[in-house]
Amino acid sequence: MDVNRTNLLRAVKRLVVKIGSSLIASRDHGLDPHRLETLAQEMADLKRQGYEVVIVSSGAILSGLDKLGLTQRPKSLPVKQAAAAVGQSRLIWAYEKAFEARGLKVAQVLLTQEDLADRKRFLNSRNTLTTLLEYDVIPVINENDTVAVEEIRFGDNDNLAGLVTHLIDAQLLVILSDVEGLYTDDPRHHPDAQLLPVVHQVNSETVRLAKDTTTREGTGGMRSKVQTARDVAAYGVPTVIASGRRHGVLTEILKGNPVGTLFMPAGGRRTSRKHWIAFTSRTKGRLSLDSGAVEALTAKGKSLLPSGVVRVEGRFEAGDAVSCLDPQGQEVAKGLVNYSSDDVDKIKGSKTAEIDKILGRKDYDEVIHRDNLVIL
Repeated sequence: MDVNRTNLLRAVKRLVVKIGSSLIASRDHGLDPHRLETLAQEMADLKRQGYEVVIVSSGAILSGLDKLGLTQRPKSLPVKQAAAAVGQSRLIWAYEKAFEARGLKVAQVLLTQEDLADRKRFLNSRNTLTTLLEYDVIPVINENDTVAVEEIRFGDNDNLAGLVTHLIDAQLLVILSDVEGLYTDDPRHHPDAQLLPVVHQVNSETVRLAKDTTTREGTGGMRSKVQTARDVAAYGVPTVIASGRRHGVLTEILKGNPVGTLFMPAGGRRTSRKHWIAFTSRTKGRLSLDSGAVEALTAKGKSLLPSGVVRVEGRFEAGDAVSCLDPQGQEVAKGLVNYSSDDVDKIKGSKTAEIDKILGRKDYDEVIHRDNLVIL
């Protein structure tokens, strides 16, 4: 099916540009200021055309390697954090110099998963970023590697870029890498591999094509990019994966030219709150449901009542996010619970009218109200 990219991207005014480590830094030579300035010029051109640009940039760890006398990317978390602490200041300084030479201001924003998993901090982060845009400042975002541990890591900056796209209500995500896009096979090993210009829906076959590999510079392979494009599509936003080494790539994309791989958005745009529940909030537990409850949720748009809960796993409080599993153990929904894990365990399988008798109170009729529930 042909896609008119020009029509699809005509409404874009705010976009997130994710810049991979391999584009602006290397293990052997550290930060590449010349390449960074080339990308800065492209984004400055977009600013002059009226676009609002938010950057998610990798490269802090590679930028700090030589300062620490390291010859290869560290594997231990403390050394990674030390390299990031040294390299992040060099990275943001390089961005500041590049944009200042073009009459533009930048601001450094470091985030952890906790900043977005908590609803209040999510909204605070959104307010900060939108205010920076109102003041004509380009935010340069990275994961706060100096404090992030495994429990609060985004995993890679592809995922972070997807979450930021939702955070600021951007209309487009561009992931710039050292490859042209998604191919039918790994082009580095199969010269006859074909570039896929458009992906209408990410399915198991799409994920299979995205080889789970990483470069010697970066952490996120094509699979993480495709998974991010899938999540962004659920929010109703397109993603383009393209080569950041192509001259004028951002302008070409926004003109609607066939550059890279375009991932089409899903049919309807999910509300910001529902998308946050589905993809950003941290899951604290799991509820196993009977088949009747699964049908009520997925086919009839109903709330989850205690009678449909079979088993409770994990420790959570009222307001936390939990996964809802069908009888086969597959996740079918995610939502914010009205009761703690202890309370749900007590009222599971019971009728709504029995909640007061069991708990000595009845705060809500539902375990999860449909307004706080997302079908996956």
